[in-house]
Amino acid sequence: MHTDPQALCLVNGVPADLLPADDRGLAYGDGLFETVLVASGRATLLDRHLGRLQRGAERLKLDLDIPLIGREITEVAGQLGSGVLKLTVTRGSGPRGYRPPPSPVPLRIIQTGPTPDGVAAQRDGVRLFACETRLAQQPLLAGIKHLNRLEQVLARAEWQDGYHAEGLMCDTAGNLVEGTMSNIFLRMAQQWVTPDLSVCGIAGVMREYLIQALHDAGETVTIRHVAMDELQRCTELFCCNSVIGVWPVVAVGAEQWAVGAATRKAQNLAAQALG
Repeated sequence: MHTDPQALCLVNGVPADLLPADDRGLAYGDGLFETVLVASGRATLLDRHLGRLQRGAERLKLDLDIPLIGREITEVAGQLGSGVLKLTVTRGSGPRGYRPPPSPVPLRIIQTGPTPDGVAAQRDGVRLFACETRLAQQPLLAGIKHLNRLEQVLARAEWQDGYHAEGLMCDTAGNLVEGTMSNIFLRMAQQWVTPDLSVCGIAGVMREYLIQALHDAGETVTIRHVAMDELQRCTELFCCNSVIGVWPVVAVGAEQWAVGAATRKAQNLAAQALG
């Protein structure tokens, strides 16, 4: 194993820093990825990450050894102690052209690094940038964390300041969908609403966890399409993912919110899963 767990890179379980030039993940984005927070030597929300990976693999018709991947992640997390682990899986090498090879050999990459700076500092509220880049509607790829992320790259390039912590994205029909790296929840009429992701967007594992945890805590969570102008009527707003937990949103453009008790409740539930 690599001697520095904070900068580890494994390719198919072996320390390496090179990839085949004919890898389909590089050529076509033909694969999936998961980003896992590691705390106290434990890969947090691992079952949910592996579950989403399995669903994505079924959608892309990738034959992955999920138990093996789970074991590798667990072993690396134990060495890392704390930080972030990124898993990337591709269909592997193949000839030029879109047609998948008849007997592909998937390639898996595990990389590790430190927890991003400033995550804890955002717990009292962040400002979101309203992105112009729109998400295309494609139900076949909706929800899964595939490697094609050019929409997010373009959206994230729209702001360079340190004032905004995250960007808010709509789809081509004008529906509010997600952040560039997070999911969103709106407080409406004493209930939580989170956008429907059946046509585009990533179904985050923290979103999945919070839908269940909030329900178990007596909250109502509704999944539906959300219009952008509903931001003007919501009383609380937060964004979330499996690394940052819950960030209360205090402003999007001219709209502003206080950090409410319901958001703090969600934040505490997220912290329990990531602690």
